[in-house]
Parts: sequence; C-alpha cells; structure tokens
Amino acid sequence: MPQPDPTPVRAAVLSSAPGALALETLLLDDILEPDEIRLRVSACGLCHSDLHMLDGDLPTALPTVPGHEISGIVEAVGANVHDLDEGSPVVACLSMFCGECAYCRAGRSWLCDRRSDLGRAGRPRPRSTRVNGEPVGQVAGLGGLAEAIIVHRNAVVEVPATMPLDLAALLGCAVLTGVGSAIRGAGVRFGETVAVIGVGGVGLNVIQGAKLAGARTIIAVDTHPAKLELAARFGATDLVDAATDPVAAVLELTGGVDHAFDVVGRSSTATQAVQMLRPGQTAWIIGIPPVGAHLEVPGTHLVTSAKGIRGLLMGNNRFTEDIPLLAELYLRGRLELDALLSQRLTLEHVNDGFNRMRTGATARTVICLDNARTLPPTD
Repeated sequence: MPQPDPTPVRAAVLSSAPGALALETLLLDDILEPDEIRLRVSACGLCHSDLHMLDGDLPTALPTVPGHEISGIVEAVGANVHDLDEGSPVVACLSMFCGECAYCRAGRSWLCDRRSDLGRAGRPRPRSTRVNGEPVGQVAGLGGLAEAIIVHRNAVVEVPATMPLDLAALLGCAVLTGVGSAIRGAGVRFGETVAVIGVGGVGLNVIQGAKLAGARTIIAVDTHPAKLELAARFGATDLVDAATDPVAAVLELTGGVDHAFDVVGRSSTATQAVQMLRPGQTAWIIGIPPVGAHLEVPGTHLVTSAKGIRGLLMGNNRFTEDIPLLAELYLRGRLELDALLSQRLTLEHVNDGFNRMRTGATARTVICLDNARTLPPTD
C-alpha cells in the first residue's frame, strides 16, 4: 500500500541561537503512531522560555520550532486514541505524562520521568522535516508556532466548544503555572498574605490564584507602572515599585508575608522573596534562571528565621483536570483572561512579538494561526 504524502505546513523555525525565527514550509508526517494526534493550531502564546531559547540562554537542539502555549482543533487521531474526535477543541501543555512511572502513580504527573521524550523516543520517522529531509524538532514535544503539529495524546485536553481559542491557549502555560503555583504549589489559604515579584503573564496569574484562594493581602512588585496597574485588575491589593526598596515596602505593609513568589528567577529577586517573608514561611521560585546560573540567598537569615525556599514547576499542575476547570471559571466570569492578552499577531510577525517582549511592555502575546475561533486581531 502506498504511503500518504507528508503535509506541507508553515512554521517558525529556530536554526541558530542567539537568533531569530524564520518562516519555512515543513513537511509533516501523515502517518500517526497509535498514541498520537494531529492538531491544527489555532493560537500559540509567546512565553519567556521561548525567548530564552532565541537568546541562547536556554539551550535546545536545533533546528526546532518553539511554542508550547497552544490551542487548536484535532484533525486526526491514532489507533489508540478513543477519547478525542476530529473537530475537538483542545489545549496543549508541556506537562505531558506517561501515566505509568512512579511520579504519575503518586499523583505527581507534572514530574513524569518520561515527559521529555514521550512519544518521540523510538519513533520510526521524524514528525516534521525540511523539504530536503532534515528533521526539525518540536520544543517540549509541542512546537506550536506551526500551522499543524503532531503530539502525544497525553499532551492535550479538551476544552468547551464555547471557549475562544486565542484565550484558551493561555491556559496551557501562563495561567496554569500562575494559578497553580498559588493554589496547588504553595497552598495559599484564606486570609493569608502574599507578595509576587514580577507581574508579567505568569505573575499576574499567581495574583489571580491567590485571589481565588482568598488571600487577604496580595502585593504586586514590578518596575513597570503599566504592569502594576494591570496587577490591580487581577486582584493585587497593594502595588510596589521594585525600583525603590521593595523589601522595606512589603515589610511596612505586612510585617512579613506568608508566601513570597519570585517569578523572575534571579539571585536578587530570590533574596528579596526570602527577606519579605515572616519567620517560618517559604519563598517560591517560579521564574527559570538562565542555564548555569546560581541563586545566592542570605544563609544566616534563612536559618535563624527558619525560612524555606523551594522551586515550583508548572504550578504542580494536573492539567487534564485544571485546564477544563480554568476554562469553566473564565466562561462563568470568575477568571480574568481578556486583560492578559496584550496583542494578537500573525505568524509573519512572530519576531515582532518577541522583540516587544524584550521591552517588558506586554503581559502575553498570542500568535493567531486560525482566526475561525479567535477574537478580532488587535494588531
């Protein structure tokens, strides 16, 4: 039986780092493995992790297609996929899981041993290639800056058909990580106090998660006035300019918070997070430091005040449960997403989106690849 021809798709490819993305036509394998699906990408959010790859701060195998904050429509399913149909709207998440390893069995699927190569190791053919046959990778097994992609079934979850897909894309990373870090990771409780250092796309959602959890005081810390103003819309009760003395400001407001979240991931901000805490509490590191970077925190202060510091990965999510719930909260008017989306761009302008991200002026930029299920463009 003759094999089907591969499907040509446009994609934004990173071939060197530091570097920019280039639009290319890739050939997508049209033979699905049993646990795979083919997804027509509707929207893909731009994340700082992608920017770190473009700037060479987060090494990755090249050439590759970045993008992991994805929504789209299922076009085809493999033989073992029985719970998704063609036409199903889905959101992808890089916390894909095998369901069988010790972490998955313990209910900690976001730490799955096989999440880095699930469905790719041992695959007889590359998922996508250049026209000359050279394989092109997919960052995190997703690579959403493309018109269509092939992913493992355990990388996606279905969302309500009424959910706008440009906004749904944000649920797969920024919202899931932020809200999850507050609720699942840190376990913020009713009446507690919170400080959030860095209120971009993820930090705004830490604030939103703390608000959903019933925190009494939520302090947003940033250097950008526009982001601080936006933080108030997401639930911040107090705004602190990080260009001054943010530790002194937080201590004056609260005497020390129950939870401090560092969404920047630098030694200076990690130290600030520890110093903002009241004794016996924990600083949570969400922002990813550059590869090879070390965090230095005041050791004596850490021990004598019995404080803790801990990293959180993707909000300790169980995305197959969390993303549909977040979508439902949005549709009921209880979750803010519209203000999170700073601009919508086409794939041709993806580098413009990353350049604007470098200025710190945006909360989240979404690349819209299929306008059928998205709101009208703003740019």
